[in-house]
Amino acid sequence: MESWLYILCICLTLGAAIGFMAGLLGIGGGLIAVPALMHILPQVGVTAEKLPHVAIATSLAAIILTSLSSARAHHKRGNIPWSLFRSMMPGFVLGALCSGYISELIEAKFLQQIFAVFVILMALQMAFPFKAESSRDLPSPISLFIAATLIAIIAALMGIGGGVLLVPFLTWCGLQMRYAVGFSAATGLLIALFGSIGYTLAGWGTAGLPEWTLGYIYLPALIGIVTTSMLMAPVGARAATTLPTTKLKKAFAVFLTLVGLKLVFY
Repeated sequence: MESWLYILCICLTLGAAIGFMAGLLGIGGGLIAVPALMHILPQVGVTAEKLPHVAIATSLAAIILTSLSSARAHHKRGNIPWSLFRSMMPGFVLGALCSGYISELIEAKFLQQIFAVFVILMALQMAFPFKAESSRDLPSPISLFIAATLIAIIAALMGIGGGVLLVPFLTWCGLQMRYAVGFSAATGLLIALFGSIGYTLAGWGTAGLPEWTLGYIYLPALIGIVTTSMLMAPVGARAATTLPTTKLKKAFAVFLTLVGLKLVFY
């Protein structure tokens, strides 16, 4: 079997797991996709020097369609404060576009270790949720622009949509939780789209990447993940009504911690 076809088949299974867990636990797929892609992409010739970049870029591209679906659902429910979105959008676009070029400046091993530490922190957040709702006013436009830029850079560097960073920040700033979640869904689409563009441009013409790579995005893996994750997310959401999601979240947090520790010392 051709190596790209083999990866496509594996990523169809991976996408199903990502979609189901996203629907069940409400987590971003990047926390699962990036470690898994780091494990399987060497089989198609992705070198260690470019492995984190390709895994993160591919994960980010996979978020585009799932974020679009989520953003549409929240828009229908009136959960997206579009005036705030428009004011912070330039920062998100700038940060996401820059992320691919910033990743080029970071050594692959160090980028992998940064992601590993991030995974461990997200596992702790999952096990012990941070609640920061307050009645304070939103910061000034300049502060919001800086925050949006930094959040977009971090999210796109880690291959995630940014909700795990943005929701706590917005609730701390005084935004109601349902608006913070809806805003995060719309922002995830923006970060994923422009972050993918940034990684595509940054990786364009890079030597040593396998066939079927668009910049740093490995297309067979992307197609596999997107195809089944979109199908399985509603299944996971339905299962959330009957399964003990709180206990499952804590168990998954332990799993993520082990994954993060392995990536630190890999």
